[in-house]
Amino acid sequence: MKKIKNLKSLGMLILLGFLFGIIGFLNKGITQETKTERSFYESSLHYYAHGMAYWYSKENGGLETLTGIPYDNLACNQCHAKTCDRCHKVEMDGKLAYSVKKAKSTENCLSCHGRHKTMLSILKSEEVKDVHFSKGMECMNCHTQKDIHGDGKRYISMREKGAMDIKCENCHPERPETISHKIHKDKLDCTACHVRQVITCASCHMDTFIKTGKRVSIPLKNWVFLINYDGKVVSGNIQTFVVNKNKTFIIFAPYYSHDAVKQGRKCEECHATDIVKKVNTGEIEITWIENGNLTNLKGVIPIVEGVEYKNAYMEYVDGKWIPLKDPEKPLSQFVVFGKPLTKDQLKKLMLPFKSEK
Repeated sequence: MKKIKNLKSLGMLILLGFLFGIIGFLNKGITQETKTERSFYESSLHYYAHGMAYWYSKENGGLETLTGIPYDNLACNQCHAKTCDRCHKVEMDGKLAYSVKKAKSTENCLSCHGRHKTMLSILKSEEVKDVHFSKGMECMNCHTQKDIHGDGKRYISMREKGAMDIKCENCHPERPETISHKIHKDKLDCTACHVRQVITCASCHMDTFIKTGKRVSIPLKNWVFLINYDGKVVSGNIQTFVVNKNKTFIIFAPYYSHDAVKQGRKCEECHATDIVKKVNTGEIEITWIENGNLTNLKGVIPIVEGVEYKNAYMEYVDGKWIPLKDPEKPLSQFVVFGKPLTKDQLKKLMLPFKSEK
């Protein structure tokens, strides 16, 4: 009898131990903080587009200086790819799935990159094509997975060193032994001579954007700017803004337009031109109103320190563009690490050269 009682006691102890173990396990599961692993994609520029916020901020002399509205309060998050769905999601046989093919398509990229879409439309209408797209190439033939998904580091913008893998030399490691290449060597980037034109968003109407979230601007073409970036002269662009009725703003930036040509510019297209001579005077008019429309200077325009670049501005009222009367003198800003050409660089552009034969 005593042996049976001991066995019962032992059994009870084992049962209680088991029950306490289960309770402890469940309690631990309830109170223990669940650890989740975050995707490094959340640090990518496609995810949070920090570049726009950085350059827009009043701390960096951006548009916020005039609008007074923080970036997070603007409708600037429409194109940010917050999940993989934005680029990869497709519907197949009535079910959702993920597609690498869709994400790699140029059409998918252009759904957000509107200025490049405008450029391709213009090239199509003019029956002139970028040298790469004319070969049937798409965006992902040059861009890498890192360019799209990031590498886990938060970069200020796509122009910060290390943010992007893409560069001309990846596919063109050697340059022909031309006179232009020998003279310019590593002083000029490929884009300075091989980008035919850029599309500029002019008179971007911030009041409309703030009220409706709709971007409205006037596209200008058939010009390209020269600006310093990372120790070289590269192709550049400008963008002008109208804020609070008559306040104006202009930014200067390095820019690649995807309108590349195989044959580089002739010397006389950049050196000792009428445009360069006008820049050398200290001011130049680059946009003006003609027959009620905004029009622009055509050709290669160097952005040089201390030079005034005069622009006309348009007001957007009830769906129509009208000339802006008496706009205030614009504030200006150099963005994405762009810097103006120096006076010494302008002197070299003032020297006449004859094209090689």
